[in-house]
Amino acid sequence: MEISSGDIGSCSKDQKNMYQEWFHYADSDGDGRITGNDAAKFFSLSKLSRQDLKPVWAIADSKRQGYLGFIEFVIAMQLVSLAQSGREITNDILNSDVDFQSLKPPSMEGLDALLAKKRRSLKSNDNEANGTPTVQSSPSANWFSSKPSRKASLSSVTSIIDGLKRLYRQKLKPLEVTYRFHDFVSPALTDSDFDAKPMVMLLGQYSTGKTTFIKHLLKSSYPGAHIGPEPTTDRFVVVMFLKSGTDDRSVPGNTIAVQADMPFSGLTTFGTAFLSKFECSQMPHPLLEHITFVDTPGVLSGEKQRTQRAYDFTGVTSWFASKCDLILLLFDPHKLDVSDEFKRVITSLHGHDDKIRVVLNKADQVDTQQLMRVYGALMWSLGKVLNTPEVMRVYIGSFNDKPVNEAAVGPIGKELFEREQEDLLSDLKDIPKKACDRRINEFVKRARAAKIHAYIISHLKKEMPAMMGKAKAQQRLLDTLEEQFGKVQREFHLPPGDFPNVEQFREVLSGYNMDKFEKLKPKMIQAVDDMLGYDIPELLKNFRNPYG
Repeated sequence: MEISSGDIGSCSKDQKNMYQEWFHYADSDGDGRITGNDAAKFFSLSKLSRQDLKPVWAIADSKRQGYLGFIEFVIAMQLVSLAQSGREITNDILNSDVDFQSLKPPSMEGLDALLAKKRRSLKSNDNEANGTPTVQSSPSANWFSSKPSRKASLSSVTSIIDGLKRLYRQKLKPLEVTYRFHDFVSPALTDSDFDAKPMVMLLGQYSTGKTTFIKHLLKSSYPGAHIGPEPTTDRFVVVMFLKSGTDDRSVPGNTIAVQADMPFSGLTTFGTAFLSKFECSQMPHPLLEHITFVDTPGVLSGEKQRTQRAYDFTGVTSWFASKCDLILLLFDPHKLDVSDEFKRVITSLHGHDDKIRVVLNKADQVDTQQLMRVYGALMWSLGKVLNTPEVMRVYIGSFNDKPVNEAAVGPIGKELFEREQEDLLSDLKDIPKKACDRRINEFVKRARAAKIHAYIISHLKKEMPAMMGKAKAQQRLLDTLEEQFGKVQREFHLPPGDFPNVEQFREVLSGYNMDKFEKLKPKMIQAVDDMLGYDIPELLKNFRNPYG
């Protein structure tokens, strides 16, 4: 799951020191990021054409963040060196036989003189200071300052994600707070929600291979993993990268939910009953540097599902679904029935259909003829639950460390499994590259949902009488909520598919006094419209490939 399958980005210690000096010189803001403007100035020293530099930026910024960190900068320099030697730069170069570690640094015309000038300038400043503390602070110190800063234009941000953070605080969050969006739909976003690594959630009945699937990708077990034929995973487990230290560790849910640098503070709304069934497994694994996995308890079926869980299982899966980049629904050939609880879980994924992938796991436990019947039965079951005319993508395979049972599936079946598994792994490899696009997509979806929520809340307020009969009016509005949604939809010309679930909305709404709701504030709605129509497109334009 690295940026490539080769050694690109790795270099000797001497080269690393040299690249660090280059990086600090090119980083005009001193915030550890080289933006498109910085790159355009620095890369011009290579004397390569814009056409040659276009694929260099595209490959180095494969995650489409709009900037280069140090590792991405090293990758760019190695690609520049290859381009100078006459090599064509394409995505295939990542899988080529190039020895990136022994690759010579590129030729950057006039750079030595520019670096020498900067060193003399820094030395002169040090001599002038002569031990006296200076008043002026560095740009990076200002960036990370905890003091509140005045509102700045988007031209001052140095990444797409930072721009989204600022837009959220300035334009979307005020609308959400005013109309209680956080109580009805989704808790307020924090910086850690924007900065979080892409997440993949695995859902399925017990013993369909969810934990084994994660273990197969990591090539090792994770802390707290239990595998067995019975329901062994009885909790939500987030498998994350451990930044410091080498020992694997497991952190309880209550501890994780209150950590500011973790994107799980919103889970506190599900209470202690859930947090006691939630934990975080951390380990220093290269794959986890790019992706976080969410292992879930097996969805219950038969008589077991009649026993109520102590927390809102469907609500928790829905919360994770909104944060995840990919949702894998796992089935095995012997568990194709979709139980009532599983149906509720799949229904709760509404609005995230583009993230869902279906995996028919352990498919080598049946022969080819049985597999065809199993596949047909699975598609029929899913069709009834998903209520969509489109056919869902189903990956067939056996995702564990054992070789495919060729005796059951035959040589053709084995080849099919290998191709299917390769397709799914490619899908997973693309997740980090699409993470920034996914953040933008989720942000826009949230902004539209917040707008519709504001229209609904202000409409209910408008329907309340000024003086007498408020209790009776509130009950009438609750009883005719679907009709009220229709009025809002027609008045503001909104898509009916974007409205929330009537029953769930009514359940939350019944605990509120509608007379206390806010009236419609057109300026707030206009601010969000401006953000969607102008600010976000401008932000993306500022951080696109500087070479076109």
